[in-house]
Amino acid sequence: MNEKEFIESGILELYVAGALSDQENEKVYNMLLKSPEVLSEVLKIEASIISLTAMASPSDPKYLFASVKEKLGLSNQVVPIRRPNTRWMAYTGWAASILLFAGLIWLFNQKQQLESDIQTVETEKELIEVELEKTDQKLVETKQILSIIRDKNVISIPLAGQAVYPEAYAKAYWDKDHDKVYFDLQGLPTPPSGKVYQIWSLTLTPLTPTSLGTIDDFTENENKIFTLENIYDSEAFGITLEPAGGSESPTMDQLYTLGAVETNS
Repeated sequence: MNEKEFIESGILELYVAGALSDQENEKVYNMLLKSPEVLSEVLKIEASIISLTAMASPSDPKYLFASVKEKLGLSNQVVPIRRPNTRWMAYTGWAASILLFAGLIWLFNQKQQLESDIQTVETEKELIEVELEKTDQKLVETKQILSIIRDKNVISIPLAGQAVYPEAYAKAYWDKDHDKVYFDLQGLPTPPSGKVYQIWSLTLTPLTPTSLGTIDDFTENENKIFTLENIYDSEAFGITLEPAGGSESPTMDQLYTLGAVETNS
């Protein structure tokens, strides 16, 4: 499901309303970490709900008056009041009451708006903190990758494009000491739906391919660098496009890149 389908599915509204299962909440949270567009949509939904809540609060003066009385701890008991001696005093009393009532309504509405603004700011703050944490993690991963590929003991193997896609290219960084190969696949196109890239270790005499694994998260991985275990005495590496789940042997007419390991002999 792409970002547009995710947004249009209605799951974000249920997420904001707290109506999802733990598994669904985790799915939405992971999407928020990866997609600024989905993150922005959640902010919009929360802001809309806050606005609607404020609009739906009682605005009729009789309800507001009852609410104000409740807040002040006043009962509905009628208290006898002596009639003022002059009509002017009566007018003055009514004017003061109206001003007080209007002032209380204004304060009540200001309080609601302030609470709404605070909630919006807190939500934005939490999401910014998530983005900063995500950025810090990416920085740490980038530094780790750079330290590996710059290690003088790591073998660099360029993988050139083949007939099916001559423009393709990739690079392998083989750390023999730790039996790992880091593949930089930035030069490969996004695989079509239902297809994955599969990486092969090759011995050349006789030609024997051994699968190192499939790249199942090609689209989600932004830096396009993938780490695979390799315990074999590889003489070359190849990358083919295979059905999801991988194949037992490489589909040679779908060979995208190939590169031999240089020897000192």
